[in-house]
Amino acid sequence: MMRTLRLLAAALALFVVTTLGAEAAAIKVSVNAAEITDLQISARAGLMQLERRGTSNSNRLQMAMDELINEALMLEEAKRVGVVVSTAEIDAAFLTIARNTNLSADKLEAFLVDRGVNPQTLKDRLKANIAWQGVAQRVVAPRVTVSDLELEQKAQEQMKESLSYDYILKEVRFIVPQGSKTTASTRTAQANQYRKSFQGCDSAVDLSLSYIDVAVLDLGRRHATELPEALAEELAGLNVGGITKPRVADGGVSMLAVCAKASARDTTFVKDELRQEVGGSDYEKKAGEHLELLRSRATIIYR
Repeated sequence: MMRTLRLLAAALALFVVTTLGAEAAAIKVSVNAAEITDLQISARAGLMQLERRGTSNSNRLQMAMDELINEALMLEEAKRVGVVVSTAEIDAAFLTIARNTNLSADKLEAFLVDRGVNPQTLKDRLKANIAWQGVAQRVVAPRVTVSDLELEQKAQEQMKESLSYDYILKEVRFIVPQGSKTTASTRTAQANQYRKSFQGCDSAVDLSLSYIDVAVLDLGRRHATELPEALAEELAGLNVGGITKPRVADGGVSMLAVCAKASARDTTFVKDELRQEVGGSDYEKKAGEHLELLRSRATIIYR
């Protein structure tokens, strides 16, 4: 009860300070039709201090002003292209931040209030960022193109010898039943016994019948690029009829048996990953360039 009263008192005090201060707020920057006050700059600098950004108070005030100028441009551009940010979207983003810090939305608000930061300051920044994402999707994304030739060249450069094989695989899984007292280490020891006796895929099922709770699954064809790198490295060193070392996996201990193996330099999966990586980098670069263009064309007056 006392904590609730204390939080209410702090919130009321912050409201009073903000309300009274709004009357005396001085406009420090005009960005086209938008105005940024000294109180907004001070509030954003306070949030930055809480986030441990900036090297000094004066540095944070400058950073805050620059950030608010950019956000004014983001919101103006969002309005121009028809991007509307709902309260629900802002609340969802605020909740995500709260959960990332193991707090509820209410507790995050109380945390901010306790430290003299108006939660609306954070929500204002979230609104601008969400609006800018919408702008980027409409304006920037259509400009992002990734050359297939460039991707192929990069993929070929990244292709290791271990990633140049095509396999037909079986999985041998030593299951650890839920609620069982059997441990993964016990099942690993049993899997190693199985591995020592393994003589190829054709006898994999028959050999499994000597153990309890063992499943043999046909995984079919898999290219090395579809597999985790460490597993691809191990498989590359095995011949047909070989089986990997036991690995603890969800629900048990797993091994992969090589039923067939052939050289195959397939860059499809590598290119897919590169397309996302290169495209994402170009997307961010062009979004930054678009913001710089807006800033260069804007009428920004410092007072």
